[in-house]
Amino acid sequence: MAPTPSTPRHNLLEDAQGLFAGALFVALAVVFFKHAGVITGGTAGLALLLHYASAQNFGVLYFAINLPFYVFAVRAMGWEFTIKTFCAVVLLALFSEWLPQVISIDSIHPVFAALMGGLLAGTGLLMLIRHHASLGGIGVLAIWLQRTRGWRAGTVQMIADCLILATALLWVSPWLVALSVLGALAVNMVIAINHRPGRYFGM
Repeated sequence: MAPTPSTPRHNLLEDAQGLFAGALFVALAVVFFKHAGVITGGTAGLALLLHYASAQNFGVLYFAINLPFYVFAVRAMGWEFTIKTFCAVVLLALFSEWLPQVISIDSIHPVFAALMGGLLAGTGLLMLIRHHASLGGIGVLAIWLQRTRGWRAGTVQMIADCLILATALLWVSPWLVALSVLGALAVNMVIAINHRPGRYFGM
């Protein structure tokens, strides 16, 4: 969503702070998810799923999965959004591998990990949205399909998330998949309640 003429734009320092903080919040959510063995939606969820299945580095997987989606980002949202999104993806990939080196979680209840991880991820995504960025991936493809094919972006995103969660049953127990759904609901609740045009000011 582009800022209106009456809405002041963020300057470069404000954007940098927003991307840094937003990616850090989501990275902390990923730490919670990984520790509890749950996943989430979008490309982060797909990267977590591949991480569980292959034991490969999450950050590398997440960065690689997002590469094809930048083409859709440029076409659907323009270069400014794409560059900011690329920066956010790189930060998340780096932070998700760096955080386990500076924090240690001895024990965390899976329900709390799913819920708190979802709230953290939703808050981080909200920060990125306010600074005209995202974490790329399926959400960008959904926007592109809506603009070029008329498909509802929310429906595309929901179908993709359901497929990811269903596939997770091959490697994750049904109980943890159910907790993953709880985490995904927490993410969407934060976005739905706090990102409502006309209620809040600033981009």
